[in-house]
Amino acid sequence: MRRLDTTQGRSDRANGGQADRPVYLDYNATTPVDPRVVDESLPFLSDVFANPASEHRAGRHARAAVEAARARIAAALGAQPGDVIFTSGATESINLALKGVVSRGAPRRKIVTFSTEHKAVLDTCAWLVGEGVSVDVLPVDRDGLPDLDVARDRIDNRTMLVSVMAANNETGVINPIQQISSMARQVGALVHCDATQAFGKVPFVIDAAVDLVSVSSHKIYGPKGIGALIVPAATRAHLEPLIHGGGHERGLRSGTLNTFGIVGFGAACALASSELGSDAARIGALRDALQGRILELVETAEVIGGSAPRLPNTLNVRLPGYDADALLLAMPSVAASTGSACTASSPAPSHVLRAMGLGYREAQECIREGVRRHEATEPLQRL
Repeated sequence: MRRLDTTQGRSDRANGGQADRPVYLDYNATTPVDPRVVDESLPFLSDVFANPASEHRAGRHARAAVEAARARIAAALGAQPGDVIFTSGATESINLALKGVVSRGAPRRKIVTFSTEHKAVLDTCAWLVGEGVSVDVLPVDRDGLPDLDVARDRIDNRTMLVSVMAANNETGVINPIQQISSMARQVGALVHCDATQAFGKVPFVIDAAVDLVSVSSHKIYGPKGIGALIVPAATRAHLEPLIHGGGHERGLRSGTLNTFGIVGFGAACALASSELGSDAARIGALRDALQGRILELVETAEVIGGSAPRLPNTLNVRLPGYDADALLLAMPSVAASTGSACTASSPAPSHVLRAMGLGYREAQECIREGVRRHEATEPLQRL
């Protein structure tokens, strides 16, 4: 592996230059809370603190705020307010979707998913195998797109559920949801979609293609610790709760509601929906500028998933001959990643990149960058 010369960076810091100003490029892992979201949320940490399940006036006030936020989230997704089931985040939503369908006791016992799914899906599926569920994890091509011929063969009349993400968290590759859903519909299987990365970055609405959708607040400039599973009325009969105790959230997720987080999530959804078009164009231009700069600096660099449709904010690039972890350690003022934050504790290279056909060493040469909305161009110009 090549060694990176960081003497210029040390010189800039010694001279009080711009190199000591951090460049954060890990917005796929999480985003800051938008100041406008903070302004709407803060009263619900102190002034409006009542339990929204309480029947007194203060409780009704909190409940009204929860229901207003639920309506905003539903509107952003093209759903009905009653479809929005609040959870602690996308991971819990995914667990509720997959385990909840299995727990319902359907005669079918097979789940189909894909090798580049988030670990929240793959690890849940692996656990379900121990519960007697058959799981088919299907391959993708070099660009990370599902092999539709294989999918057509493996999604059969034994399949109870197909789980496919809207867009990949490491590469930004956008999946052909409609085609995969059509295969599931032909055999009467349900469709779960992890829309965590796509929602708020590209148009995404609930339609006839999906039955269950997982989303999270902290990917769209809302607070952490709050997410939702979208469960249309027609799907509720197929789902069992994982958490019992009070019958909250239409009996699907008991527990005191996180009013502060819910209000923030609603505000973030409203902003994401209203600013989607302008944000996508601007972020896409910044991502392309960053991509161009990297390709200029490293002639052998390869854009992962570069031939597939991608999210406008996401860039995953391979730098042949460079160890990505060592490179990031040598650039402490740059915050980027070599894969999903949820697998950062694992020394193995990204399962997503390996599934796309990259060798062990090749996968270790890849860095993921995510650009934020309202990003200034100056930090990117310093790379």
